[in-house]
Amino acid sequence: MRMTRRTMVWGAAAAVLTLGLGAVALPDMVRAAAPSAGAAVEVWKSAGCECCDGWVRHMRAAGFDVTVHTVDDMTPVKQAAGVPDELGSCHTARVGGYVLEGHVPAADVTRLLTERPQARGLSAPGMPQDAPGMDMGTGQPYQVVLFGGAGGPQVFARH
Repeated sequence: MRMTRRTMVWGAAAAVLTLGLGAVALPDMVRAAAPSAGAAVEVWKSAGCECCDGWVRHMRAAGFDVTVHTVDDMTPVKQAAGVPDELGSCHTARVGGYVLEGHVPAADVTRLLTERPQARGLSAPGMPQDAPGMDMGTGQPYQVVLFGGAGGPQVFARH
């Protein structure tokens, strides 16, 4: 193999990445990014809901391909998606066979798509003030709940 300057530069860069990040870090980073890259998200929301629009911008910025459906009544959408009343929020979405209810952070969606738990989906119940799209900066903690699986709803993430 002929060693050119370009080959040596790329070889050195690979060695630095391997030594600096660890031999398994780079594949893990690539694997973690893959589920959200271009994943199709369909969102149903009421007209004029600015916080829902903010969540859509958050998801698009994270690399999701988002389609929005504006509806007059969200109740039938939530019922068809199997969202329990106590976990309801303002908008409902679907991605990769899962339901997303409310302002679930993109990182949690990526984790959901990576881990693929046996469940219906994730919810950020109510309207958490510091969740993506709400962005009020109050410092108030909130939880994201995995629902529709064995054992009932359980905390998936704390923010």
